[in-house]
Amino acid sequence: MEQRSKWGTNWGFLLAAIGSAVGLGNIWRFPYVAYENGGGAFLIPYFVALLTAGIPILMLEFALGHHKEASAPKAFHYIDPKWEWVGWWAVLFVMFGIELYYIVIIGWCANYMRFSLTLAWGDDPNAFFSQFLGKTDPGNIWGITHLQWHIVTAVAVVWFINWAITYGGVQKGIERAVKIMMPILMVITCTIVVWALFLPGARMGIQHYVTPDFSKITDLRVWVAAYGQIFFSLSLGFGIMIAYSSYLARDTNIFKNSLIVGFANSFYEVFAGFGVFSILGYMATRQGKEISDVVAESLGLAFVVYPEAISLLPYGRIFGVLFFFLLAIAGISSSISIIEAFTAAIHDKFAFPRKKVVTTICVIGFFGSLAFTTNVGLFWLDIVDHFLNQYGLIVVGILEALIVGWLYRTSLLKAHIVANLGLSGTHHKFFKYVVLQLWMYCIRFVTPVALGIAIVNSLMQEFVEPYAGYPISGVLILGVGWVLVTHVVAFGVSGLPWKGKTT
Repeated sequence: MEQRSKWGTNWGFLLAAIGSAVGLGNIWRFPYVAYENGGGAFLIPYFVALLTAGIPILMLEFALGHHKEASAPKAFHYIDPKWEWVGWWAVLFVMFGIELYYIVIIGWCANYMRFSLTLAWGDDPNAFFSQFLGKTDPGNIWGITHLQWHIVTAVAVVWFINWAITYGGVQKGIERAVKIMMPILMVITCTIVVWALFLPGARMGIQHYVTPDFSKITDLRVWVAAYGQIFFSLSLGFGIMIAYSSYLARDTNIFKNSLIVGFANSFYEVFAGFGVFSILGYMATRQGKEISDVVAESLGLAFVVYPEAISLLPYGRIFGVLFFFLLAIAGISSSISIIEAFTAAIHDKFAFPRKKVVTTICVIGFFGSLAFTTNVGLFWLDIVDHFLNQYGLIVVGILEALIVGWLYRTSLLKAHIVANLGLSGTHHKFFKYVVLQLWMYCIRFVTPVALGIAIVNSLMQEFVEPYAGYPISGVLILGVGWVLVTHVVAFGVSGLPWKGKTT
């Protein structure tokens, strides 16, 4: 059996973990969520969520993977074999759900880098985006007529890049790649933000981004949005952080790493938001509109609003190439972590050579991604993304907290964390009896309750009307069906005999 991989340095691990957390959503989702939920006031529930759910679950996943030297399924198998399916469910619906369409979006970014050179979207970026996707009537989501070959080509290239990086292994592949990608990502981000800050109207945009509306703090939906943003942006419930931490040296400080990754991710998305809203302020000023008239959510912000802004900017072509290259790097640093989490799980369970596993799942993944490159691909993407994120990830997070907080001997994880703190005397006792007790309180009570409220809130909305007005057949088959099928497969795989070492 192959020897388990190891990170070359803790710095390499941190860059990989931060790279996994910092993805497309940090750049286009967080600024809009903050804007919609109280601006600067949103930072209060946001950082409460980070401290009471984000970092506690991150530390739980780091400690679990590091203590057991195991992927998510193997770690839960160690706790109790009957919970192994939780780990499999996480890596299955992330690998064969989220990853499939996530790489398609990275493919869009690659195409838009090319489009930026000629401002190919012309005067109507919205119509151009629809034409680019070959988008048809959302009421006919089963009317598949053709593949968009320019998207297929880009998706093939992105899958090849992911394969080339993960095929090299943890140290020579992923670690080497993130040591190049993450500094580039930060340099481009800083360049874009500083560039945007000096544009006419930037101040107005930033005011809309950070001006607090404290009246929204009492709205439960704002707190649900805060916990949801933290949970999704830190890659929690993906099985990634468990796998990544399993490759760490035994004397690693888990607590310190959790703080660094958690706060680095939050700092990045708050910082990137200044660039996003500076651009929106510039657009509003140039067009004589209000910010509310130019802001858009997620995909619309990246592929409609920003192209429109690029057409207005001085040296806009350069800005466009940098922006979409930034999105591509952020996407790839996250997508390779999903492949690695699934590879680690298969390798642990069946002892297959990791290079063969990587090649096989990348080939299967490419063909799976084709479902999202058709004329109805955007609608499929929207439905699958909604259900896997709103229900799959949150349920896994709740189960992790309950299993580790109530059913597992948490004293083992606490002792494991304390062992490598490098503290002594009063500081050691304070951490052991105060900080870790607060951690366990969050894991046992705060996190399950907060995520439980979030999922109940989502379910209540589902019963009012089908998601986004899509046909009920699409919601049931693509949304609910994707969640349930991966759940059933997880049970099936967990019942297969282990060929890898489990003791």
